[in-house]
Amino acid sequence: MATVHPQVQKARDLAPLIAAASEENDESRRLARPVVQALVDGGFFTLLKTKDVGGMELKPSIFAQVTEALASADGSTGWVVCQSNGCSTASAYLPPDIAREMFGRPDGILAWGPPGPYEAMPVDGGYRLTGKWRFLSGSQNATWLGAHVRVAGTTELKTFLFPKASATFHDIWHTLGLRGTASNEYSVDDLFVPHECAIWRDDARDRRSDSPIYRFTSTQLYSIGFGGVALGIARGTMDAFLGLPREKTRGGAARPMAENNVVQSHVAQCEAKWRSARYFLHAAADEALETIEERGEMDLDQRTRLRLASTWAIQSSREIVNTLFHHCGSMAIFEDSSFERRLRDIDTVAQQGQGRLMHYETVGQIMLGLSPENIY
Repeated sequence: MATVHPQVQKARDLAPLIAAASEENDESRRLARPVVQALVDGGFFTLLKTKDVGGMELKPSIFAQVTEALASADGSTGWVVCQSNGCSTASAYLPPDIAREMFGRPDGILAWGPPGPYEAMPVDGGYRLTGKWRFLSGSQNATWLGAHVRVAGTTELKTFLFPKASATFHDIWHTLGLRGTASNEYSVDDLFVPHECAIWRDDARDRRSDSPIYRFTSTQLYSIGFGGVALGIARGTMDAFLGLPREKTRGGAARPMAENNVVQSHVAQCEAKWRSARYFLHAAADEALETIEERGEMDLDQRTRLRLASTWAIQSSREIVNTLFHHCGSMAIFEDSSFERRLRDIDTVAQQGQGRLMHYETVGQIMLGLSPENIY
């Protein structure tokens, strides 16, 4: 039997607490305070921080297993942990004193959204920043925020970091799924950001760590972690389905659902699809890490394989959840079922950038020797 990493086991041990709070997470549109405290106490916001600030620099495939274990209990919790840790890779690009100020505490958490159509104006000592951004997942836990914008007069994108108190929040997070992530909108107006808090993210110009995990881009680490989130939601759905009473019968059926040949076949196919997608994701991440350790960076084939593996994990998980949801019949549509929230969550995960179907086109173009039309 494979050895379970201690942090993965800690995530599994938290499952009862996290699952019990899932309804509160959805209703309040943020993670319940006891869940956040348990995550902080367990070091779940330090997984990808540098060791210099007390982080774990966790192996990416183990990171995926942690997000999977958390999301099997509640998708929003897994999502927030994944997003917050992806942001924390900024600790590898900051001056040491600034990195310690932001990330040196277990509850030192950074949050940001995707780039916006704004410009940062260079001024003496730093930049002036005005703009508004969405999808600030985990905003209620954060102590610092970030924004990715272009520097005026250039085509280059920098990441600007500032205390949470500098921003104004806008409550927009009324969504289909992942309701507990508090992925709201935030804005700043003529905010001064000093040079030391403006970084070239994922760029060797500012990279201050030799750890191989920072040779993965933050986008690649997000893709691995969110693949784990999707697999966790699918695993939670399968476990709930397999836990249904063996005598459960759908309306109009002559035999219990467990004796239905189509159900039996689909359950087996879902298990195979889940295990193969999970193996592919972990194998792609481990292969890329091994190459980085040997050569200093991964090659195009490995970058392409990571993109394919993460997209496949998300889309395969979506298919699993949808298949089992529909086999449950009308009981699955109620909010107090084990299936309704997971269906909403996985469909929301699949709408996010890492799960886009156009990634298949990009990978196919590369495999066929063409230049990819989209950024991957």
